[in-house]
Amino acid sequence: PLWHIDAVAGRGRPSHYEPMADTRIIYGFHAVVSRLRQHAAGVQEIYLDGTRNDARAQDLVRLAGSHAVRIMTVDTGRLDGLTGHARHQGVAARVLAAPQRHDLDAVLEELQGPALLLVLDGVQDPHNLGACLRVADAFGVNAVIAPKDRAVGITPVVSKVASGAAETVPYIAVTNLARTLRELKELGIWIIGADQDAATQLYDAKLSGALAWVFGAEGEGMRRLTREHCDELVRIPMSGTVESLNISVASGVCLGETIRQRAAAAGKPVSS
Repeated sequence: PLWHIDAVAGRGRPSHYEPMADTRIIYGFHAVVSRLRQHAAGVQEIYLDGTRNDARAQDLVRLAGSHAVRIMTVDTGRLDGLTGHARHQGVAARVLAAPQRHDLDAVLEELQGPALLLVLDGVQDPHNLGACLRVADAFGVNAVIAPKDRAVGITPVVSKVASGAAETVPYIAVTNLARTLRELKELGIWIIGADQDAATQLYDAKLSGALAWVFGAEGEGMRRLTREHCDELVRIPMSGTVESLNISVASGVCLGETIRQRAAAAGKPVSS
């Protein structure tokens, strides 16, 4: 197989070394490739199923080789052990903790247009957080904000589900979410909470300015204090038999309408 040509995958790396303490395992082709493209220096080594010699695996090896990242061929059992028997697709990587932009003020200062933030009040399912990060990346969200407690945080599962968005969208964990919402309001950012019992429908809300969308936890919704700090509550009109949408789907609907309204206000097509 291509990756057995040692010179390609291992240039500039010692054959054995002790990984730094602040490391974690990510897995799946999207997550590993995205980390190589976004922060290759933080990839210590890649573990690849020795039976894979398909085009996807070969592309990964070439990319790793271009960044002098070492690839180790391993069996499925080793990958299962590294990933906790997750659906790893035959690839995993040991990486340094990704550099995170924890400073919300710095994120806002660099904005070129009105802020668009996604606030997640206590999302604990890593699949939901990963999907929300992917949606946030797709709609150009400036940052995802969540409380440090009662929230899942960035995990290997989140990284895999996010398909690279965990590396591109700033994820900011805050100690006090209510205080953060107050500070955003002081900066002129409109706080809109998604609530299926709200009187105002999504398509009647004005969404063209700087705003932060707030979504509550799975099954529980927003906490009382979070709800009280919202400037407005809106609901997605439902025409079918289901009463609610998954949080990532709901955030996609709301963010999509926000982008549509902003484009309309600017006289531009949505695709631009």
